[in-house]
Amino acid sequence: MMTPQDTVLKKEEKVIFALRSLYARYGYSQYKMSKFEEYDLYVQSKDFLLSDSVITFTDRNGKLMALKPDVTLSILKNGKDAPGCVQKVYYNENVYRVSGGTHMFKEIMQVGLECIGDIDAYCLYEVLRLAAGSLATISERYVLDVSHLGILSAVLDSLSVPESSRKAIVKCISEKNMHELATLSAAAGVGAEGTELLKQLVSLYGKPEDVLPRLRDLLGGKIDSALLDEFGNVLGAFSGSEFYDKLRVDFSVVHDIGYYNGIVFKGFIEGIPSGVLSGGQYDKLLQKMGRKAGAIGFAVYLDLLERLGETEAPYDADILLLYANDTDLHTLSEAVQSLAADGSSVMAQKEIPEKVRYKKLMKLTKGGVETV
Repeated sequence: MMTPQDTVLKKEEKVIFALRSLYARYGYSQYKMSKFEEYDLYVQSKDFLLSDSVITFTDRNGKLMALKPDVTLSILKNGKDAPGCVQKVYYNENVYRVSGGTHMFKEIMQVGLECIGDIDAYCLYEVLRLAAGSLATISERYVLDVSHLGILSAVLDSLSVPESSRKAIVKCISEKNMHELATLSAAAGVGAEGTELLKQLVSLYGKPEDVLPRLRDLLGGKIDSALLDEFGNVLGAFSGSEFYDKLRVDFSVVHDIGYYNGIVFKGFIEGIPSGVLSGGQYDKLLQKMGRKAGAIGFAVYLDLLERLGETEAPYDADILLLYANDTDLHTLSEAVQSLAADGSSVMAQKEIPEKVRYKKLMKLTKGGVETV
């Protein structure tokens, strides 16, 4: 049965409400922040942001300020390391950046969470589970692609790929551009065997039970087995859960290796070509900010949900109730409350407004409410 809340809240608002409830159930507390931060905070970690376009202004004290394009950096700046503990926070904040849909500056509601501190296997699993749960809240048709940058970095180390070539090679991996990958690998001094190894790694895709054994066969003896164990243990913890069939191992899922390490992931919804959720471990970012803690988190990009093409509600109100100028206020109020008691939306008007859509037209007379 549709509740009054369902009739009032828009799809985006329902998603935010559901996600906040989900995160709170796992002990995450809400983080609130100001609309702006000092611009220097974003300059120092510009590559971490989705877009390097930031709206700035000069404060009255002469400091250059920025309308926040990101929440994670503010959380990290204002947090403290606490050995043995983790800080668990979620947020739903407006950020100001170029929208992926319009390619123009836009105020975007972003929802996400961060788990910061003494990160262990359970933290990795919990955040990954909450990411899957977030996608399930939005749509039944979703998939969560998971990768491990620690494994990818170890493979690049084993092939002696120079630091100067890694960013370009990782970009090719993210695009699954095999031809360019081979060209760049050769230029970086990677032999034919090593190039084939990278191609096979990028080509791996599928459910964990299918891909993980192939991954061990491919990389066994070439990298530290502890990395493969960590990846397998976290994904294996999903076995038997409602999310397990939605997981896919995909090593083309990469983030900036200058900031991220370990498990990274992206979430996709049917009907939207780009990822609506993105996250992973970003210990390197904390290190660059002078902190010793680890961190993992994700964000849900609600502006992309506009692409789902949700059909517009067919009616502005279930019932349009007409009343006269001399109608008793108490009588009118009782009539509206009575009609709305079953969850129907009721719009009271003296005349029928232009372009207002209604399911049923009713009129309040001295004899009561009548259908017109």
